[in-house]
Amino acid sequence: MIFSPYPASGSRRNERGNVLFMILIAVALIGLLSAAIMNGGNTDSANIDDESLLIKATEVQSYASELERGVTYIVGQNGKSESDIRFAHPDNNSEYGNLNLDPDPSDQVFHRDGGGASYRLPPSGVNDGSPWEFYGGTAIPGAGSNRAELVAVLPNVTQQFCTLINKVNGQTDTQPLDTGAGAASGGSPGECINIGTLGRFDDSQQFYTTVNTLDVNSFTQVPALQACVQCSGGAYHFYHVLLTR
Repeated sequence: MIFSPYPASGSRRNERGNVLFMILIAVALIGLLSAAIMNGGNTDSANIDDESLLIKATEVQSYASELERGVTYIVGQNGKSESDIRFAHPDNNSEYGNLNLDPDPSDQVFHRDGGGASYRLPPSGVNDGSPWEFYGGTAIPGAGSNRAELVAVLPNVTQQFCTLINKVNGQTDTQPLDTGAGAASGGSPGECINIGTLGRFDDSQQFYTTVNTLDVNSFTQVPALQACVQCSGGAYHFYHVLLTR
């Protein structure tokens, strides 16, 4: 019997087919592994972003509480009236006054003889960089009477921040709204909690008698002493009540 040193042609075709099949499986497995790694990376990145935003939201809430404590101290311990409260600081907008020219800073939120609060800008990424504002033109749902509260407003926050802060505060069913399109003028605060330059709480402008009202039906929880609302122009604004009336 003569043995050939070469395999039969049919066997070689089978081997080539098996090799090709194994290569295809290997390529498919590499593709699946790559997709899993990419998806895992995206999930981790999203989690990191969410965690970072939550940390910043907590920082915003903590600072708002610090401001509230300052206001409470000025009224409760220093015996100042609600209209005496001032927010002057060298780094704040000039409409809030000149802290260095106040002979009695016990009514100043950002002075150690007053509220003792520090002046800080919001953390990066939560809004467009606008500083905190302080107004007395909006009646907050469930807070006090129908008069305007003293509120700290962080203007132009991101929708992502707005959604998160409302979720933290139990405003989960709908987006709280501040409806109406009227701008502040004269003795009117307009129809947005973010009144603007005209409404800054200072020596010439304190509490409005004509008040802006929020859409109470858009709130899941009341009283809403802290929330983020969307005004008619589409912008989102975070607020925290410093003093109810």
